[in-house]
Amino acid sequence: MAEKSKILVIGGTGYFGKFIVKASANTGHPTFALVRETTAASTQKLELIESFNKSGVTLVHVSNLNDHKSLVKAIKKVDIVISTVGLEQIDDQMNIISAIKEAGNIKRFLPSEFETDSDGLKFLEPDASVYRQKSKIRRAIEAEGIPYTYIVSYAFAGYTLRNLGQLDAIAPPRDKVTILGNGNTKCIFMNEEDVGTYTIKAANDPRTLNKTVGLRPPANIKCYNELLVGKLRKFPYNQISENAK
Repeated sequence: MAEKSKILVIGGTGYFGKFIVKASANTGHPTFALVRETTAASTQKLELIESFNKSGVTLVHVSNLNDHKSLVKAIKKVDIVISTVGLEQIDDQMNIISAIKEAGNIKRFLPSEFETDSDGLKFLEPDASVYRQKSKIRRAIEAEGIPYTYIVSYAFAGYTLRNLGQLDAIAPPRDKVTILGNGNTKCIFMNEEDVGTYTIKAANDPRTLNKTVGLRPPANIKCYNELLVGKLRKFPYNQISENAK
């Protein structure tokens, strides 16, 4: 049996990153999680860090993504680097690219993409600025000749559907919902654990080398009205027109 690739996850203690770490460890890959020293000392992350330890994940401590020497050292230990950094750190991935280039051993880099294809659509602000940043990271990877895979997973179901899209709500509505537009626009909702599993598989698949991989299971393509079919549809709802001022 071929030896499993070693995987480093950067941003593994974040909302989505933990699903990547779990999927990597569960599929038998030697898994490394880059953890900032401040995060490792945080009581809020204690339970998550403990779960990593129990799963056999190796924690790699760094001060931050500007610590070039530590980044290179960590990257030299693995075959694949997966970034799941948050929006505020998208540009910091330039430091990861620099470290990967110096290390010279990485077989695949998956930057923090996910969600919507940054090259495939036109966006309005403030989203446009974010996707310009992501596109810039893509171009830098390609310019350096680093082998890559871009994962486009669209909407995270656990995150976007936890309140059924109700602005400022922290839980699903019990008596009334608000629909933006006519509710018929289709969207792709992906379970975060499934995205983690597909990401690890794609990172090791020669067919996805230097490709963009879109996750589009037909059963996961739903409009808002379809999501409300059932018990919620019996509740009153407000519909806000796209032309509303």
